[in-house]
Amino acid sequence: MQAAQAERAAFEILDLRHFAAPALRPLLDAESALWADRLHWDYRASSRLLLQYLDNRMLPGFATIETGKVTGYVFCVYEETKAVIGDVFARQDAAEDGGRTSGAALEREETLLRHLFELLLNSPHVDRIESQLLLHPSGRFAAAFRAAGFHVFRRLFLVQTLAGRPGGSRMGFHAQFDFRSWRDIDLSPAAQLICEAYRDHPDSAINDQYRTAQGSLRFLNNIVRHAGCGAFVPQASFVLLDRASQELAALVLSSRVSELSGHITQVCVHPAFRRRGLARFLLDQAAGSFARLGAAEISLTVTEANQEAIQLYRAEGYQCTHSFDASIWRRASTA
Repeated sequence: MQAAQAERAAFEILDLRHFAAPALRPLLDAESALWADRLHWDYRASSRLLLQYLDNRMLPGFATIETGKVTGYVFCVYEETKAVIGDVFARQDAAEDGGRTSGAALEREETLLRHLFELLLNSPHVDRIESQLLLHPSGRFAAAFRAAGFHVFRRLFLVQTLAGRPGGSRMGFHAQFDFRSWRDIDLSPAAQLICEAYRDHPDSAINDQYRTAQGSLRFLNNIVRHAGCGAFVPQASFVLLDRASQELAALVLSSRVSELSGHITQVCVHPAFRRRGLARFLLDQAAGSFARLGAAEISLTVTEANQEAIQLYRAEGYQCTHSFDASIWRRASTA
């Protein structure tokens, strides 16, 4: 007990907005290295954006301080009455063993999360909190989130190797559909498609943007125009349109998350056009495009409860290399 209390007392917690970019740059460099090692993801662009927010004193959150240095941080962003926990990360100690995070780092990260929970849960304007900590293995913070009243959903990070893949070879697709590359004019129709595709879907509980066309449009703008999940790749993003109505029947959107890694940010099919092989066709086209662009692999994420989608991805050659948690908190209605 005394040892644990001494460890907690070894660092102090301060508001993240007290610090400018130079104080956190070494920590973000270490985190970027972990993203590259664990997920083959280039996190440097995200780090640069975070550093800009830090210099502008615009990033709500907390930092752990030890011997005058920042050793950990957590931050969130606000979207009207929703808060999104963007990241938590603490310095890995030399005692780290076999890629597992040291106990001291876990102590820092859990302490930071508890401080952020206290802030957000006691903010009367916050009705919902979402968190998807992609870097951290599933279960790492599950107990802390559940203790704070969150529902936790396990998600899988799946990867397909593209070496030697011919790519996009399925010709003569169903004559009912027109197939073409993504265009900016697809944004609004795609938002409506996502809203329809995710109605009563497990992922709409995790990301409430999927529940409305307006929310889905914000999601798409973040992915397509603001590099919210890597650099958008229009050459590997496609739509299928119903030839009779010219309405979107299905889509796949892709990003580049590192020089050698592509990522499927969205694949969905309108309920009226399911079980016709549309998702399989689009996944094949995206993978083939990434192969031609020189990528070595392609990844995507899926909620573990979505077993039908997981079966499809495995049939397409995806394997699970990592799992993480999505956590959701909703304020109880007082009505």
